[in-house]
Amino acid sequence: MTFKVAALYQFASLQDYVELKEPLKALCVGLGLKGTLLLAPEGINGTIAGERDAIDAFIEELRNGSLFGGRLDHLELKFSTAVAMPFQRLKVRLKKEIVTIGDTSIDPTRQVGSYVEAQDWNSLLDDPDVVVLDTRNQFEVEMGTFEGALDPQIARFSEFRDFVRRRLDPKTHKKIAMFCTGGIRCEKASAFMLSEGFEEVYHLKGGILKYLEAVPEKESLWNGSCFVFDERVALGHGLAEVPDAMGTLAERADDE
Repeated sequence: MTFKVAALYQFASLQDYVELKEPLKALCVGLGLKGTLLLAPEGINGTIAGERDAIDAFIEELRNGSLFGGRLDHLELKFSTAVAMPFQRLKVRLKKEIVTIGDTSIDPTRQVGSYVEAQDWNSLLDDPDVVVLDTRNQFEVEMGTFEGALDPQIARFSEFRDFVRRRLDPKTHKKIAMFCTGGIRCEKASAFMLSEGFEEVYHLKGGILKYLEAVPEKESLWNGSCFVFDERVALGHGLAEVPDAMGTLAERADDE
């Protein structure tokens, strides 16, 4: 038996997010799902796993059911599989932000960078005027990244704003192309950079996961594997599980 895994997010006004917690948890329990879901006034974010039909029913409810009343009609979704259940339990948490940049005034629904489809990403990377920016944490970058990408060497996403203000200048770095695991960090990061005066800010739609799913390995500019926040640890091209990814991560930790 294999399990279907859904990584999802959407920025949407959920001012009733506190009241949504228990019904959302009950929905997951009823469908036998495990994983982590975050609710905040700005939307929903998380990764959930279960039997294929259960995941399909869950996504249908989010998009079209009464629980969210049509507010999640533009969910960003990535599907993959797992040979074993990749989560130990179900967690539904309330947060100030669904991805923490540390400034609740940054709103991707008001302004956001230009989306680049996975199939068009390679040509953007080939542009010599583009600064390619990995927005993820340092240990994630060490597992894999795009060649030539700038590593901000941050321990958590909330440090990203300080990195930008310290290392980048909108007068000098006029064209930015950024990427992250599933796209959500880039939504916040690009909104922030636009507010700081950067004029051309692009980001990989659907993130690395969409790129690994859509771009054939022989055409790929990705090096290494992509860390994911579940017990599979890392995925490769075609969103295949990476053998002994946990061992590789442990070896790197021992080297530090």
